[in-house]
Amino acid sequence: MTFVKVTKNKAYFKRFQVKYRRRREGKTDYRARKRLITQDKNKYNSPKYRLVVRITNKQVICQIAYAEIDGDKILAAAYSSELPRYGWTIGLKNYSAAYATGLLVGRRVLQKLGLDEDYEGNTEVNGEVVKTESNGRTYFVEEVADEKRPFRAYLDVGLRTTTTGHRVFGALKGAADAGLDIPHTEKRFPGYNRDDKSYDAEVHRDRIFAVHIGDHMKELEEDDPDMLASHYAKYTEAGISGDDIEELVEKVHEAIREDPSPAAKKEVSIDKKYKKPAKRSLQQRKARVAQKKAYAASKDE
Repeated sequence: MTFVKVTKNKAYFKRFQVKYRRRREGKTDYRARKRLITQDKNKYNSPKYRLVVRITNKQVICQIAYAEIDGDKILAAAYSSELPRYGWTIGLKNYSAAYATGLLVGRRVLQKLGLDEDYEGNTEVNGEVVKTESNGRTYFVEEVADEKRPFRAYLDVGLRTTTTGHRVFGALKGAADAGLDIPHTEKRFPGYNRDDKSYDAEVHRDRIFAVHIGDHMKELEEDDPDMLASHYAKYTEAGISGDDIEELVEKVHEAIREDPSPAAKKEVSIDKKYKKPAKRSLQQRKARVAQKKAYAASKDE
């Protein structure tokens, strides 16, 4: 193997082309983005929709977006910070919350487009992947309506590492159960075993309904009450025990399906007005300078 000396001379820097700003900032994977937004030419100006899932330090964000020349446009959005409206007040970024947020954005966009009655989604949540064949094409819904085809979107995970059981797939499953047509398999869901290529849907269902949290709470209640008090302080404060969680999540799902519309914006009236300080005259400015000089001179003495 030969070693070549890297020469970064004037000619190199004259021809250097910087990468896109969001690549330099480490925010966008343009290789993935290109494939997510490129639309077939025979579909003309039809938008290609994406289910954008982002997880912050405090919440889960789900958006239905499509790309245009001047940037992405958001068709619908849901935040896990909205879940307290539906009865889920704590653990707003766990797997169960990600599923509920995906369910919320899915029902919301279908309601907005008038497809919510044609595509009710999977009302009996069991963790199974739902799909059907129609006219030689696979749709990831239970049944295709006669007049309207399902709303198709593609999962956009951003820079997240797509490990098995990741919360982004919880949001995907929630949106799919809401009635959206999102291509996916069970290979990244909790309960999938890569060695024998088997899928246990019951394991996934338990994650969706936060059964694992309830089991851990009950285990700590028996073995270590002090750890329960420290680890699940917010749950205890809200009066939620390990036996209540599954039923609570079911009620949250029902409430989301009843009314997925966003909350009305609060109108804020601003009473106070900010008044800029009046501009000083030349005489005032000179007097101020003289005052500062006199103060500095008195300090030196």
